[in-house]
Amino acid sequence: MESMLLPILMFAALGALMYFSMKKQKRQAAAVKEMQNQLVPGSRVMTTSGLHGTVTAVADDTIELEVAPGMRTTWVRAAVREVVVPGPVEESYEDSYTDESTEIVDADPDTGSTNGGINIRKSNDLN
Repeated sequence: MESMLLPILMFAALGALMYFSMKKQKRQAAAVKEMQNQLVPGSRVMTTSGLHGTVTAVADDTIELEVAPGMRTTWVRAAVREVVVPGPVEESYEDSYTDESTEIVDADPDTGSTNGGINIRKSNDLN
């Protein structure tokens, strides 16, 4: 009788793990379904493929996303992975350089290199 107790306990533990795992997955699926049902025009979303866009129209089972100004694509609601909350805007690469960080230098008279008549170097490179 004791030899049967261990396999029964193992199957019970396995069954409990499967039950709780399925329960968690159902809860997550319900949350995603609820989020997809509450999409409204103007929401920023990310699809399951990683495409970011703004919802412009909502139908029964499809949505229309604007992925670039004037470019709209139609998606199945189930393709929406999450609603994206915009964060703080970071300084762009082009904005990181100011007029103070560059210096305009005329062509080098020794080499005769004109390089279009102007050589531009970052001031950090002039050390």
